[in-house]
Amino acid sequence: MEVKQYKISNLEECKKIIGIKADWVLCFGAKSLLENREIIDNILHTFDSAEIAFCSTAGEICQKCGVCENSMVISAIKFNQTKLQSAIVNIKNFNNSYDAGKSIAEKLDQQDLKHIFILSDGSNVNGSELVKSMNDYFKSSVVITGGLAGDDTKFEYTLTSLNDHPSRGNIIAFGLYGDHIQITHGTMGGWDSFGLAKTVTKSTGNELFEIDGKNALELYKEHLGKYSEGLPETALLFPLSVKMNDDGDVVVRTILSINFEKKSMIFAGDIPEGSKVKFMLANFDRLIDAAGTAAKSSLMSLSNSAPQLAILISCVGRKVVLGGRVDEEVDAVIKVLGPEIPITGFYSYGEISPLKEGTSCQLHNQTMTITCFQEIQ
Repeated sequence: MEVKQYKISNLEECKKIIGIKADWVLCFGAKSLLENREIIDNILHTFDSAEIAFCSTAGEICQKCGVCENSMVISAIKFNQTKLQSAIVNIKNFNNSYDAGKSIAEKLDQQDLKHIFILSDGSNVNGSELVKSMNDYFKSSVVITGGLAGDDTKFEYTLTSLNDHPSRGNIIAFGLYGDHIQITHGTMGGWDSFGLAKTVTKSTGNELFEIDGKNALELYKEHLGKYSEGLPETALLFPLSVKMNDDGDVVVRTILSINFEKKSMIFAGDIPEGSKVKFMLANFDRLIDAAGTAAKSSLMSLSNSAPQLAILISCVGRKVVLGGRVDEEVDAVIKVLGPEIPITGFYSYGEISPLKEGTSCQLHNQTMTITCFQEIQ
């Protein structure tokens, strides 16, 4: 596997790119750059033999500068013996995100499928339903990782595309096939829970109405205190931990928006009725340490300790909370993987990965999620 990385901030820098004959090109960038048609046309022309994915972000991650903003990080990947297959659907053509996920799974279901990597619209797609449908289809036989596109902290709309100009509503997925590709993963949060567990008494999908029979938004405002005046942005500082059932793992959920008329909160993933929730707050050192732990987990199953590519997808909420220390979580990953390992990635509206090795894929919020790739002979 060969990986070459570029970072651009404008059209002139884009025109200077000398491309390689790549199979797969990942372009993680600020929305303003993804909406520049000349930039996109130049990239499509430069890598005309590759499958090219574009994904808007809440911040970019690259090997040279760590965390970037108002830029585009382009990673061109050439495989030696691995087959790559792409698929794309748009949510507007389906009744729901579950059906869209099933369609993606059917498109990629071919012999020797080893892994699926997803880049999805982060505003119009229910990530929980998307992941659930693919789990139901593959019955945990295929590992799935990826993330939901971002839009800084604006939460207006996100953009993704495959071999085309970025637009809204797209779900892109890549299947990797054959015995020569090894892919491992790690995900970790590092947030602290506080208070007693409460029960969700009214919700619909990812829209939350009541906790313990009380209006969820009013209860949430009580816990936020002075921070409630900055909603929905300040909600990134106080996510919810959600335990789906007595035996289930705990996932973290971040608020995407608030419907003040209905007094409800819209989350990046489902919050089922009957689930147990706790309020959470940030512990800076634990967030940074968790990124390093995720990196260690991502190395455990590789045939050797040196991946040839690592894709880091971290949550916009972590970026907001860490502020000027945000580079430290990427530095923690680099310290584990090694400075010579190519890394790319972005800050997202949701991360997709199994919680641990051998478990089914889940949608996460507020985690650092790492996917490592290694092509073997």
